[in-house]
Amino acid sequence: MKNRDLSPVDQLFIQLDNALGIVVGQAHHSSRPSPAHQYEEEAMDASQKNHSAGLMRVNHSGEVCAQGLYQGQALTAKSAATRAAMQQAAEEEIDHLAWCELRLKALGSQPSRLNPLWYAMSFGLGAGASLISDRLSLGFVAATEEQVCEHLESHLEELPPADNKSRAVVEEMLVDEARHATGALNAGGLPFPNPVKKAMSLIAKVMTTSSYRL
Repeated sequence: MKNRDLSPVDQLFIQLDNALGIVVGQAHHSSRPSPAHQYEEEAMDASQKNHSAGLMRVNHSGEVCAQGLYQGQALTAKSAATRAAMQQAAEEEIDHLAWCELRLKALGSQPSRLNPLWYAMSFGLGAGASLISDRLSLGFVAATEEQVCEHLESHLEELPPADNKSRAVVEEMLVDEARHATGALNAGGLPFPNPVKKAMSLIAKVMTTSSYRL
């Protein structure tokens, strides 16, 4: 059954089911193989391994936020085209979620315990933006994805030299996130002014710092 045939209550329960699977860190299935598969796992000392795990935990939390954002926007989008675009983006980013989960497991670590909070906050922001206008919603996606790209670029510099598996994942994520940012603007997204982007960066800093440790 297509989403347009579902009642608002049905769609809400679908969102709740999706949210539960995302925040508990259950194994997700990607439509594309993980870029990490092309590399062998190389030896790292405990400090390097912990740092890689922290960075990939941050990336995983970022994908949890993306799911919350897109699902919230899809629920309240005013146009069918915007709703479909948000749902498509969320499906594409399931790959990132799955890849990060696999890397965390391989590094002997786990997702952030704060993911339920990040998902709820992102869902609320996405739903609220779409209630105001689709153009604002798309602009929020573009601004968010631009900041995600900045974080991913910094992680490429910080990852231990031996962790080619995590680096391959981050590089592919960076390509996809940049495409999502451009696509949102091309679809009519409202460009956010720099002061708003700076405020968003401060909020993102809290998330990344917390998720790295927790």
